[in-house]
Amino acid sequence: MDGILEGAWAAFLCQWDLGADHPGGASAPHDEEVALAELVVSEPDRHDWRVVDAAFDRLGCSTCGGRLSRGPVGCPACDLAHGFRYAAIETDRPGVVPGNEHAVRVNVSVVRRPQFSSADEVLARRLLLPVLLVGLLPTTAAAQRVNALVKRNPPEHRAAVLERAVEELLARRRTDGGRAAP
Repeated sequence: MDGILEGAWAAFLCQWDLGADHPGGASAPHDEEVALAELVVSEPDRHDWRVVDAAFDRLGCSTCGGRLSRGPVGCPACDLAHGFRYAAIETDRPGVVPGNEHAVRVNVSVVRRPQFSSADEVLARRLLLPVLLVGLLPTTAAAQRVNALVKRNPPEHRAAVLERAVEELLARRRTDGGRAAP
């Protein structure tokens, strides 16, 4: 999942001549990369959401010390940064149904910041992410059916129920043009 963001960041660095030979990365960015990340998060509405999320990964939170926007529940700086991430540009990828990019973005956000969601929600978002990345988008009705199915099952069976639902979505990929209903 981090590769989704890292690929976008690497391409962004190349646009700023900080690319291929630049040894930076989310774990140890150089000064120029940190400065660029600060620029990006200061104007998230001018950049793709993947670039904004990757920029946050390169900045430390002055309040909690973690990665900016991914800190613990109640960290005011991380909460504020997390909210600003949704000002970023969100453009559907070619060949996917409209709305798929938003679904990818929300699922990535939940999985990368799990402390703000229930364990079932994080599990569902994590398992659904591959379906979204291949361009599918479950209908609202399909998502609600899966949610109800998960809630009807005891916690120890929920992962298996979700995995079966994801397999059904993938199996229907060719028959419904990207809108999938289990």
